Amino acid sequence: MLSVQNLSLRYGKRVLFEEVNLKFTPGNCYGVIGANGAGKSTFLKILSGEIEANTGEVFITPGERMSVLSQNHFAFDAYPVLQTVMMGNKRLYEVMAAKDAIYAKADFNDEDGSKAADLEHQFSEMNGWNAESDAANMLSGLGVREEYHQKLMSELSGKEKVRVLLAQALFGNPEVLLLDEPTNDLDVETISWLENFLADFQNTVIVVSHDRHFLDAVCTHVADIDFGKIKLYTGNYTFWYESSQLALRQRSDQNKKIEDKRKELQDFVERFSANASKSRQATSRKKLLEKLVIDDIQPSTRKYPGIIFKPERDCGDQILNVENLSKTSPEGMPYFADITFTMNKGDKIAVVSREHSAITSFFEILVGNEKPDAGEYRWGSTITRAYLPNDNAQFFKGDDNLIDWLRQFSKDKDETHVRGFLGKMLFSGEEVFKKSNVLSGGEKVRCMVSRMMLANANCLIMDEPTNHLDLESITAFNNSMKDWKHVALFTSHDHEFMHTVANRIIEITPGGIIDKRMTYDEYISDESIKALKQEMYGDVEMAKK
Repeated sequence: MLSVQNLSLRYGKRVLFEEVNLKFTPGNCYGVIGANGAGKSTFLKILSGEIEANTGEVFITPGERMSVLSQNHFAFDAYPVLQTVMMGNKRLYEVMAAKDAIYAKADFNDEDGSKAADLEHQFSEMNGWNAESDAANMLSGLGVREEYHQKLMSELSGKEKVRVLLAQALFGNPEVLLLDEPTNDLDVETISWLENFLADFQNTVIVVSHDRHFLDAVCTHVADIDFGKIKLYTGNYTFWYESSQLALRQRSDQNKKIEDKRKELQDFVERFSANASKSRQATSRKKLLEKLVIDDIQPSTRKYPGIIFKPERDCGDQILNVENLSKTSPEGMPYFADITFTMNKGDKIAVVSREHSAITSFFEILVGNEKPDAGEYRWGSTITRAYLPNDNAQFFKGDDNLIDWLRQFSKDKDETHVRGFLGKMLFSGEEVFKKSNVLSGGEKVRCMVSRMMLANANCLIMDEPTNHLDLESITAFNNSMKDWKHVALFTSHDHEFMHTVANRIIEITPGGIIDKRMTYDEYISDESIKALKQEMYGDVEMAKK
């Protein structure tokens, strides 16, 4: 078991959390949430011992092992992939190394034999004989092909390293597992594998993630950093979000009787318990929810941006026609070929591909920033577009303050008008005078969303709109797009965003497109589509090998 007592962390006058007392018990997965800068990753670093709190202590049951997802992608460059994974169980790896060193001695003696026998006994007790096959199976589950297992880590791409380091953290059944953004750079199949792995994991997991679908799938509890405290709530992220919003509405309703408020909360918990069957953790979570004390539900202090798109006019009948569009990468590999489709009224199309650069190139062509190798596209005369690019660096090279930066994209140059759109994205007070070239990644995206809202477009094109955003901004963006009645082309690594917004899926491949009118979850679970994808990606995968 892992626990913290009287934990406090301050940076000068700024208090992240004060006098925190928590217990993390086996069999549960705790999702750590909080606004940007609240100290989520810092809390995990305190638990792992990487940094020290100002006051308080961290306790772990003697003899138990803690495993941490490494954020240093270069730390193991000198080691083979399979060996790197097994290094996740430090004690097992030390026994293996000591045993091999003894057997390699030229002057092996009786004392060495005794030491070797003791090490062999320890090795066997730690299931060492299965270590290599277990590590290989874990790598395969995370999408690292067998031909990579003996390569040096330095030979792998950044995305491949992420998978190996994740396998390292999971290896050897640690009693406590700390994961900071484990789904970054993983595809949907690998994330699904990880969700299933953690759902079956019998020990303690503490995870920081901006992926709401992932948090809902694996978490039995939420550890919310708010009010200068860290408080545990039973349930997953969606339960926490909906219950905190309900509590906030109730707090603002001064005329509502206490008994009525309590009954409303109780009904909410019962409804959520009934819907818990969507998760593999459903049985245990439902039992926990049934024991929930209603008074534990509190409103959050978090602020949610106001993302509101208002087009000047509706779309006409002609929206977008694409005919035989083709494009190759700068390295000469095909991004896509002979793409032909028609966009219709009400289409909210999620664009997917194994190669994200192909999607970016496709969007850049449609907004006129790139030229295709072949084919053409035509936008309808009634269509106005607002584009949120994946790379927004070119928009933030000057030193304008945020008011002047946004004013250049507005027909109405009035400062009050411009500040209103900045305010919707939570830039208030002196923040609007920040220089645009010193913004964080999340602040830049919020500025770009303000720019999109100013455009009053009826077609939204968005390349990874949730990148760099906190959970509050992602949730607000998601809710806005669910209500959007016009047309959109977008891609996102946020599973919930993709599933709840898209009503049509287009996958672009080197051999053409797969075009299905269905939800994202239906698309990724359809066995016939999986077979079709293997066929359409086959030639390029062979070429890469």
